[in-house]
Amino acid sequence: MDHVIRPTTAEDWPRTKQLRLDALRDPVAHIAFLETYETAAARPDEVWQQRAAGSRTSGGELMARQFVAERPDGGLDGSVTVLIERAGTEDVLGGRIETDQAHLVGVFVRPEQRGTGLARALFDAAIAFADALDEPRISRVRLYVHQDNERAEAFYRKIGFVRSGRSVPVPGDDSSVEHELVLARES
Repeated sequence: MDHVIRPTTAEDWPRTKQLRLDALRDPVAHIAFLETYETAAARPDEVWQQRAAGSRTSGGELMARQFVAERPDGGLDGSVTVLIERAGTEDVLGGRIETDQAHLVGVFVRPEQRGTGLARALFDAAIAFADALDEPRISRVRLYVHQDNERAEAFYRKIGFVRSGRSVPVPGDDSSVEHELVLARES
């Protein structure tokens, strides 16, 4: 693999914006993402700049970090974002957070790179980042997968995620659910 897996910087925003827009054009985007291409394309550049730089709380605490897979020519072939969720707060779907945890979102690898190990490398970097935090200490890593996204769930299971037993309705589509998967860890 010739890619460098790294966290984004503020200067990456035009490329991370384009990667996200490309992801939202993917044939499975409707079950993989809670955002549409039209919504994302309409966002102002400041949103993309903040995402690339990593979001922080008013106290300066890092709350989100995006990782990308960069080719030698500078192109981006994949990404995953780590949201740090604090106990006692609500998650992006309105559920109560019981423990300090990492929530992996925005997973995308370009179709021509699927099956090459790139997704695994992105996940390894994201999980290592979460595990290395001193504050908060992350006790759990999770993600959600749409009930019809069997390929993604098979990949997540292959790298150690298991269903937690919790499912939530897909926002705007009560006939579908997202299953929560958690990283199974050695005790």
